[in-house]
Amino acid sequence: MRAIWSGSIGFGLVNIPVKLYSATQDSRLDLDMLDSKNLAHIRYMRVNESTGKEVPWDQIVKGYLYKDEYIVLEEEDFEAASPKKSKIIEISSFVEESEIDDIYFETPYFIEPGKGGEKAYELLLKTLQKTGKAGLSKFVLRTQEHLSVIRPRDNYLLLQQLRFEEEIRSAADLALPANIRLDKKELDMAIALVKQYTAPFDISTYKDEYKAELLKIVKAKASGKKTVVRKMNVVHTKNTDLFEQLKASLSKPAKKRAS
Repeated sequence: MRAIWSGSIGFGLVNIPVKLYSATQDSRLDLDMLDSKNLAHIRYMRVNESTGKEVPWDQIVKGYLYKDEYIVLEEEDFEAASPKKSKIIEISSFVEESEIDDIYFETPYFIEPGKGGEKAYELLLKTLQKTGKAGLSKFVLRTQEHLSVIRPRDNYLLLQQLRFEEEIRSAADLALPANIRLDKKELDMAIALVKQYTAPFDISTYKDEYKAELLKIVKAKASGKKTVVRKMNVVHTKNTDLFEQLKASLSKPAKKRAS
């Protein structure tokens, strides 16, 4: 793995040298964009909208439109905005992880101790494990400030980026049902259905089946076979059919439901 950030975690007066590694990887099929006429690759070009000419990377700068005028920002400007947060993930407080609504959770990163920071790393790990707390912090990654939480996982520390509250949209504009009357027998039947479907959570049993099926189609087309699309007719449950549909669901064998 390749580290995407290096610096330190500030824990009181203790500074722990660390490196961050991405904890996730893309499992989607790597699809290229092609011209349907000759299957040539489609290239993205960085074009100057005034001249129509392509612009090389070394001529591209970042700017912010301020009062109808672009202000160009250099690398030192980003660091000058918060030199400390660019180098230190400082834990500002400790919180109960259960207090954080999961709508705020974003990208996870592995935290690895740097040279000389092994004992302090282990101390923070064991402390968080024993107290059941997580460390709330802010730091700068790729010219952007991130809210994050540092928490123990197995025998290592994990940093989880959090969304700021301002990034979460309000649900006030949703067209939600109102004044809906539910019959007790419908609710009881739905609860029974939930109990019948209840099982221990095991993430290893869930695979990206769509990707596997798509890869089968790729291999079939490579051998000259034609894709056959299975037609599906989805029938939505009507309000008057709700109880009967729940009853029919409960009568299905477990194997058929799992398929």
